[in-house]
Amino acid sequence: MYTFLMKRFLLGIFTCFAISVISFLIIQLPPGDFVDRYVETLLGAQAAGTELAQTIEDDLRVQYGLDKPAYIQYFKWMNKVIRGNFGFSLEYQKPVWDVVQDRLVNTIILAGGTILFTWVIALPIGIYSAVRHNSLEDYGVTFLGFLGLAIPDFLLALALMWISFFWFDASVGGLFSSEFAEAAWWYGGLWNISPGGTILGPAATSGCYVSDIDQYVDCGWNYARAWDMIKHLWIPAVVLGTAGTASLVRIMRNNLLDELSKPYVITARAKGISEWKLILKYPVRVALNPLISTIGYILPFLISGSVIVSVVLALPTVGPLLLAALLSEDLFMAATIIFLLGLMTVIGTLISDILLGIMDPRIRIES
Repeated sequence: MYTFLMKRFLLGIFTCFAISVISFLIIQLPPGDFVDRYVETLLGAQAAGTELAQTIEDDLRVQYGLDKPAYIQYFKWMNKVIRGNFGFSLEYQKPVWDVVQDRLVNTIILAGGTILFTWVIALPIGIYSAVRHNSLEDYGVTFLGFLGLAIPDFLLALALMWISFFWFDASVGGLFSSEFAEAAWWYGGLWNISPGGTILGPAATSGCYVSDIDQYVDCGWNYARAWDMIKHLWIPAVVLGTAGTASLVRIMRNNLLDELSKPYVITARAKGISEWKLILKYPVRVALNPLISTIGYILPFLISGSVIVSVVLALPTVGPLLLAALLSEDLFMAATIIFLLGLMTVIGTLISDILLGIMDPRIRIES
């Protein structure tokens, strides 16, 4: 088992390296770069190609290290990453990690809440549906499952926002109340965004607004802010977890049905073991294996697949930040986020391998 995990760990390191190389090079494929867009915004489109614009572009490329070939830029960036420095964000004019860290924490917490919601709902419903096979309840669960898979996440988010606003006169956007809502960079500009997603206007600086002193301060993390986030977490978790819940219900139901038809279950029934004890002790454990294996990709899927939902619900997560970085060609920001997504995929896969080894002795023996 330890040899197997060590092999997977070494393979994960190689995978992260490959992801970083491919993503760094792909980001540079579109014509132009951040400097071209910045100078065009600064001087106007009519000044593009002039001697002044060319001089400014050359100076900026030297300043940011963009005058070097792509492979040299990559190795310089990777040398910094190894030491915990993810480079300098051209768009935000600050270290990449300073911009990413808060949103990364929010994203991981949201992903964890979504996974918890998905498993807590999907497992008992999937077990019940399998036990009540071909009953009215089973058909109802199947119908709701297909409905959950068919409804896009962003459409469900819009529907919840509409119901909340017009029926309850409340906002469901954001992860924090107004006193904890951060000012956020939004596609090239610093804006103060309300929890409901309303752009209130340009913010003087980033941070949390404190009405008593009429200014923004560093948000930080404390008990009050953490509890405020927990209170707002359930709506985006439900929106992001609906399709995943429907999918896992189907997987659990089908796996358990397959196990319940095997000879060892029939033999156990013949020996007089109670039905629920029999189901929960053996078939459910085996049926969980395919679900555990989904941990490896569900976390990065929630992060990368929730961009539109994050925009609709004004969630301060990594998804919109990646979209903004790609649109503005903020090279080091985009490369860092993609690298972190790959790293989380590797970590998730390693965790699923460990859990599978714990749950199923056959895997330990084979490895």
